[in-house]
Amino acid sequence: MFMIVCFTTLALPLLLPFYLLHKLRRVHLLLHDVRDDVRGGHDSLFRQLEALQGLYVELQLEHSLPATRGWAGSPDFLLEVARQVRSARPRVVVECSSGASTVVIARILQRNGSGKLYSLEHDADYARLTRVQLLRHGLQDWATVLDAPLVAQPLGADNWPWYDLAVLPKDIAIDLLVIDGPPQATHALARYPAAPLLFPRLAPGAMVLLDDANRPDEQAALRRWAAEFPALVQSSRPCEKGCAVLIAPQMP
Repeated sequence: MFMIVCFTTLALPLLLPFYLLHKLRRVHLLLHDVRDDVRGGHDSLFRQLEALQGLYVELQLEHSLPATRGWAGSPDFLLEVARQVRSARPRVVVECSSGASTVVIARILQRNGSGKLYSLEHDADYARLTRVQLLRHGLQDWATVLDAPLVAQPLGADNWPWYDLAVLPKDIAIDLLVIDGPPQATHALARYPAAPLLFPRLAPGAMVLLDDANRPDEQAALRRWAAEFPALVQSSRPCEKGCAVLIAPQMP
């Protein structure tokens, strides 16, 4: 026992520098991780501020946009939408959800001098707020916010809570479809039903833009869309939350 105690007493001073070195190395690595996280956060913030400035240049608005954080589309996604509307000059745009994107699309349609936006919104209060924003910007003639509560849509062996499409005009061919809803919490693969329910109504050469495309559910939905609608060509844009682009084939 005496020998064990003596060994421990002698060994502790020898082991202590190695223990402290190990701890210092862990702190050093953690500081590097924190530095990289902060640097990445600053870079991301700069990109969003840059995109927001570009968005205001594109829109030439007299009043400010609604908030573009949280559930709303990020500035880089909204800028991508604005540029696509400006260049493609769609006659009919449909978006799944409403908000800042509604103002952006309606304003570009107004600047184009043609086109109509139909926004499917399941939340009546949010639909009302979006209509207020459209009036504030003088864009009420370019966009219609449709009260489209989530109803059971039978697809395959499952019922999916998705927008009631009875409110959408039946005779329209969609030139641009923007998918930013319904919320993820409503169902697994919440945005998957957009394909079977709306892709058949796409005009030749139409474009689909999917927000939040980096999330696992959206990635799974994209794989299902590719299998079920192989004629649509998929690509992506480097947006904060991910942006998937699908292009419908032109008429043969």
